[in-house]
Amino acid sequence: MSELTCPLCTMDDVVEHDANYECMVCGHEWKKETEAEQEEESGPRVVKDAFGNVLQDGDIVQMIKDKKLTGTSKVLKSGMKSKPIRIQEDGDHEITCKMDGLTIGLKAMFVKKVNP
Repeated sequence: MSELTCPLCTMDDVVEHDANYECMVCGHEWKKETEAEQEEESGPRVVKDAFGNVLQDGDIVQMIKDKKLTGTSKVLKSGMKSKPIRIQEDGDHEITCKMDGLTIGLKAMFVKKVNP
């Protein structure tokens, strides 16, 4: 037994195996995290554009394909440039920027970094 608690039922009756932990109360199993994985999770998010260039706060990006904005009748056209971007630390969309007067969240796979 250890001082760990189950993330599902919060009981402290946890058994340690070679590659995972197991709760004896509810049967929930979860894998052990190595020190490298813990450091990777706590580090800053690395966001790359469609061509593998690393994006940072303040970069200017350009759309590489047309993308219809859900909930509106607007379309972000290929070649449209943004105002300076911000990298999102969590969530599904990796960057936030202003295009065509709207603040939008985008996945980095739809943009490329523009050299100033």
